[in-house]
Amino acid sequence: MNRVKAVFLDRDGTINYERNYVHKIEDFELIPGTLEALRLLTEHNIKIYIITNQAGIARGYFTEEQFHNLTQYMLSRFDKIDCNIEKVLYCPHHPDGTIPEYTRKCQCRKPGTRLIEEVMEREKFKADEIALVGDRDSDIEAGLRLGITTYLVLTGYGSEHRNDTKADYIKSDMLSAVKHLLGDSTIGEKLHYSASP
Repeated sequence: MNRVKAVFLDRDGTINYERNYVHKIEDFELIPGTLEALRLLTEHNIKIYIITNQAGIARGYFTEEQFHNLTQYMLSRFDKIDCNIEKVLYCPHHPDGTIPEYTRKCQCRKPGTRLIEEVMEREKFKADEIALVGDRDSDIEAGLRLGITTYLVLTGYGSEHRNDTKADYIKSDMLSAVKHLLGDSTIGEKLHYSASP
């Protein structure tokens, strides 16, 4: 079994509160424990990737530029605790969009796996060296398709999915997931459905 080298984190509902297509700085609020979770991952030299579906771009609710502005703000918050995010991966597409250039089916929108696969190929990560944390079934399905260990968190939409999820673990929030991950840093052997923090 291999040591965990990278974690893919969903954004809305996992890192920050889900608030109807968050795209303004004033609406961006970190879920308690997020900064501590990121600090712990950084201290353990685990590479951090944020992977997020941003259908609001395709639907015309906000622009790609507005998304990038919010991303820069978010990263500046993380820089203050010396947390390095390797990359923010995002999909701006949706098959039912209103902006033609973004309106299509794609393989980068979770549960599509293209964005994760590109990182795995570039960095030579094996599936058992990676974990994925998210609050939606689409997050979990993306991880499971690649054989990645998955954590469903009960923030965001997670509580709606807890009874029918196929996630390897269920945790109350990202901090609980990260603490569990670090306590069991050889995650190839999976324990199922631990809802306790």
